[in-house]
Amino acid sequence: MIDKQLEAKIRRLFFAEHWKVGTIASELGLHHDVVQRVIATDAFVSRGTHSRAAKLDPFKPFIVETLERHPRLRATRLMAMLEGRGYDGGLAQLRRYVADVRPSGSREGYLRTDAMAGEQAQVDWGHFGLVEVEGTQRRLSCFVMVLAFSRAMFARFTLDQSMESFLRAHAEAFEYFGGVPRVVLYDNLKSVVLERAGEHVRFHDRILELAGHYHFEPRPCAPYRPNEKGKVERAIQYVRGSFFEARRISDLSVLQGEIGEWIESVAHARTHPTDPERKKVAAMLELERARLLPLPAHRPPLHLVRPVRSGKQPYVTFDGNQYSIPHALVRRPLTLVATEHEVRLLDGTAEVACHTRCYGRRHVVEHPKHLEGLAAEKRGARLERGRDRVRAACPSAGAFYEALIERSSALGPETARLTRLLDDYGAELVDKAIARALERGTISAKSVEHIADQLHRSATRRPVISSPALSARAKSLDVAVIPHALGDYDAVIRTEEESDVLDS
Repeated sequence: MIDKQLEAKIRRLFFAEHWKVGTIASELGLHHDVVQRVIATDAFVSRGTHSRAAKLDPFKPFIVETLERHPRLRATRLMAMLEGRGYDGGLAQLRRYVADVRPSGSREGYLRTDAMAGEQAQVDWGHFGLVEVEGTQRRLSCFVMVLAFSRAMFARFTLDQSMESFLRAHAEAFEYFGGVPRVVLYDNLKSVVLERAGEHVRFHDRILELAGHYHFEPRPCAPYRPNEKGKVERAIQYVRGSFFEARRISDLSVLQGEIGEWIESVAHARTHPTDPERKKVAAMLELERARLLPLPAHRPPLHLVRPVRSGKQPYVTFDGNQYSIPHALVRRPLTLVATEHEVRLLDGTAEVACHTRCYGRRHVVEHPKHLEGLAAEKRGARLERGRDRVRAACPSAGAFYEALIERSSALGPETARLTRLLDDYGAELVDKAIARALERGTISAKSVEHIADQLHRSATRRPVISSPALSARAKSLDVAVIPHALGDYDAVIRTEEESDVLDS
């Protein structure tokens, strides 16, 4: 007996490629009777279903050829392709035929790889969907490192897969294990491998700096060989199925604490899968810790550092949010230093702002002092413009302001009243009023207003009625006055006059 795949190949060579029976037998090392039997239609069609099989027969070479090029093509897709070519049979017989002739999948075997204690760790990211943080949907990822010998794991959830999160998770994993493995195996992540040509690999500078600090060898697996880091792949699936599924996520820090407890109480409490003595993973980790490289005295700098510059407003943008800075530093080059929990801004080496890091989007994070300083400066600018106008229009104003300062008077209200007097009376008259107020020693804008009114009365005999200073609410009121007939008042006046005549 020959298998279905070889039968399909014989039929394709005969019906599609039009090879002769002898050529097929010689090429495939078969007897010509075997070839004759395979290409005979009766051998493929049962007597009870001859009519249905006959509909599919003309299309079988096309099906076999298509499946050889696209072995994963579904029967429903083949059905649509056949219907376009005139096939009017059913889907059931097509499914049966496809199941018989579809090329079998890869049967590649893999060697079992066991690492020595302290020799190797495997690292990868896992994707865990979306989570709501501060009103924004963000992608939740999980960094997982597994020690190949003991199967001990470290897992850390993050809201991004940035280089800083990647490096920080390495440092935390090494500290959790109490040492550093000699080799760390990666998939071909962009955080690790920038370029690759065969065995020649160009690593990312940051991962080389980390490896130089902790003295381990970064090693990427071969392309399209995820089986080389199967331990971490299985660990991610283990985290997903045993820990994460059906779990409520209230806060990222709470989630991190929960997975730490789960690792200690569940993941490390399980039996080691290959140990003949069936030791627990926690016990194997204690054995492996003695073989790990020692930790350095301190962590390397793992913060995100980048140059920033604000626009017209005193804010810099980072990770989709805006952070305030002192208004005097607008449009100046600054340095942003971001950690997991805070965002710092430096002018040279001096820290000029420090904010709690926000993981939402389109939020504005402000420090009250930054805005208070800007508002005070704006108010001062308006006051300076008013004083400059009064000084420019009235030569006596300089001495008047000096007298106000000596009396510790508030310059803002005084200046506002003087500018209104300029609008009402003109510069010449207001200057005379200021000079006369200085002579009298009545140093106030109210006194200047009184003198200006007297001067104007004596000059024109007509008082100036200035517009009253109304509040915004009073100005917005639309007051309607309804007139009344005055006939009743006239009748009362006439009655009173007639009574006076009678009395006289």
